[in-house]
Amino acid sequence: MAINKESNVYTVVFATLMVVIVGGLLAFVSSSLKPIQEDNVRNEKKQLILKAIGSEETKSITREDAGEQFKKYVVERLILDYEGNIIEGTRLTNETPVDIKSAKDAFAVDLKKEYKKFVQPLTNKYAGTDLVDELTKETNIHYPLFICEVNDKKHYVIPVMGKGLWAGVWGYIGLESDARTISGAVFDHKSETPGLGAEISKDFFSDQFIEKTIVDESGKYTPIKVVKPGTGVTQPYVDGISGGTFTSVGVDEMMNRTLAVYHKFFQREEGRQLLTNI
Repeated sequence: MAINKESNVYTVVFATLMVVIVGGLLAFVSSSLKPIQEDNVRNEKKQLILKAIGSEETKSITREDAGEQFKKYVVERLILDYEGNIIEGTRLTNETPVDIKSAKDAFAVDLKKEYKKFVQPLTNKYAGTDLVDELTKETNIHYPLFICEVNDKKHYVIPVMGKGLWAGVWGYIGLESDARTISGAVFDHKSETPGLGAEISKDFFSDQFIEKTIVDESGKYTPIKVVKPGTGVTQPYVDGISGGTFTSVGVDEMMNRTLAVYHKFFQREEGRQLLTNI
């Protein structure tokens, strides 16, 4: 029997088959590419961590090479709680392969999810000592720390996460072996305004943090302020982005809220041991 190609039934059947076939092909391609995409995301994260060290040796590592170089330079990774204690079972060396599905692996901590679920509601509601009190109560916030070695010199890389004008902003801060002097910094964003807030990802902004200290002469934690260009303050500061006030404020907030936790760690016995074993 001849098929009536001009009938409505034929048109519907043909369109349905095409949707099924094309949809199936797209799903197959997507599933086939997913492992590659996930590898690229992981390697980019490793690249940013290595760049934040601030060494000329690690700043030039490409995303393609970062996967292999990560275990060479990142000799230890661990997770802290808000009080700067090492969470039990999370201290891993470079001999332990990265496991993105393990809650005990610092590399697997999804700061974006943790920030949106546990931290952002608090920063929207509390400030000052009230915010500190609320953060202290929250046991589900994790603080990864990457201990690195370049030419037998220790560096400590700290992830930071906050909010800009439109969405999340984040970065990695590298500390020298003294755990007080910034050796490198990288920042990125999801959807800040090009030419304004998006400029935080540029070297001219992040390089301002290098050699700034987060501890004063008395050993007290001292936040680094991100201020309007040309504004002087009585503590370490960098110039914010012109026209990107909300993004600059976001960088200021996420750095100073987060670095205070790591300062507490380096005041504890296990942190001090790292500093004495430079």
